[in-house]
Amino acid sequence: MKNLRIVIDPFCLKQFDPNVKTSTYVCSTVEEMQEHLNKIYDPSKLVDGYAPFCKHLFIPNFTQTKLSTSKITPENEHLLKTIYEARTEKELPVLRRYFPVGSVPQEVASHLDIILYSKEQIQLENAAMGNVDPNKDIDYHWGVVSVKPQNLDYEIPMDPITMMRNALGKEEGGSGVPLDRKKYLESVEFWSKNAIIKQ
Repeated sequence: MKNLRIVIDPFCLKQFDPNVKTSTYVCSTVEEMQEHLNKIYDPSKLVDGYAPFCKHLFIPNFTQTKLSTSKITPENEHLLKTIYEARTEKELPVLRRYFPVGSVPQEVASHLDIILYSKEQIQLENAAMGNVDPNKDIDYHWGVVSVKPQNLDYEIPMDPITMMRNALGKEEGGSGVPLDRKKYLESVEFWSKNAIIKQ
C-alpha cells in the first residue's frame, strides 16, 4: 500500500456507490479500479489537464460502466430536468440540468477518462476545506478525483459551472484556477448540445 502511484481520492468514492444520485455510477469496486490503474500505470500516457496539477488517463473501459452524457435533440429535450445540487456537504448548491437515468438510451462506454490530481494539490484543497486526506501516508503520485465514461479517447470539456466553481477558490470547493474565457466558451458550445445522465 505504501508505494501506490495512484489512489482513489475520497471525493471520487461516491461514484462507486449505486445509491448516490449526484454522480455517475462506476460499475467497479474501489479496490478493482485502484488495482487496475496501478497495474497499467505509465507516466508517458498521461495527458495534460486544465492546470499543471491535473492529468488525464484515457483507458479502454474494462467495466460495464455506461455513458454519462447524451446529445440533446428536439425529440428528447422535453425530458430534461433541473436541480440545485452540491457535490459535497461543504459546497454551495448550483443549478444543473440532466436526463434522468432510463429516459434516454445509455450504452456501455468505450473509454474511461480517469481525472487525476497531484498529491500536493489534494493536500492543499483538503486543508482549505478543513478535511484530512486518508491517503496522506501513502507515497502516491496521483489521486483519482473523477471517472468519466465516454466514447472518446480525449477530453470532453469541463462543464461551465465547474469552471466557475474552480475560479471561486479552494474554500468553495474549487481548485483556485482562474477562468479561461476561451475554454469556457468551448464548454458552453458542448454543454448547450449535451447533458449528463443521472439518477
